[in-house]
Amino acid sequence: MHIIIFKTSVITQGQVARLQPLITSLPVVSQCNFDLEDCDNILRVVSTDLQPQLVCGLLQTEGFSCETMESFVVPSFEALLKS
Repeated sequence: MHIIIFKTSVITQGQVARLQPLITSLPVVSQCNFDLEDCDNILRVVSTDLQPQLVCGLLQTEGFSCETMESFVVPSFEALLKS
C-alpha cells in the first residue's frame, strides 16, 4: 500500500464532503482523509498504486491548491509476518 500526504488549501468540512467522494472514486484509492487542524490542511491518501499528480490535478480542477509532501510504501501485513 502507498500512503501519500498532500498539503492543500481545503479549509472547511463542506469542501471535504465535496472532495472526498471524488478522490475515493479513483479506482486505486482505498481510503482518504483530511486533517484540517494541521497548518498544512493535510490530505492523506491510501492507495494500491497512485500517481500523486492525479490527486493534485483533481483538486486543482476543483479550485484548490495541492502539493505532494511525502509518499511512502507500507508493506502488506503478510509481508510483515514473513520478516
